[in-house]
Amino acid sequence: QVQLVESGGGLVQAGGSLRLSCAAAGSIFSINDMGWYLQAPGKQRELVAVITSGGSTNYADSVEVRFTISRDNDKNTVYLQMNSLKPEDTAVYYCRARGRAVVRFEVWGQGTLVTVSS
Repeated sequence: QVQLVESGGGLVQAGGSLRLSCAAAGSIFSINDMGWYLQAPGKQRELVAVITSGGSTNYADSVEVRFTISRDNDKNTVYLQMNSLKPEDTAVYYCRARGRAVVRFEVWGQGTLVTVSS
């Protein structure tokens, strides 16, 4: 069974920075893509950024120049460096990973709350 453990959320003032981490644990053969999604109160979950095993990235337009996604394949860990944070970035951030263990898997983390004060 594959599990994701997230860390790094918290409260920060507008203009500040946070770094989120998400580590995958379990009997993993390979991870194809890892990504971050956010869900603001009363809204649907939406993509923030995703990175493939080869390092290709894709970002939501709203974060492309402020956030950076990266991964450490040896540690099965993905990071999200968030700079110049805005109050509208406030949300629960979820990590997702897709890959192969005994069978193909798609798993989500428990979510970590990011609150940006004005």
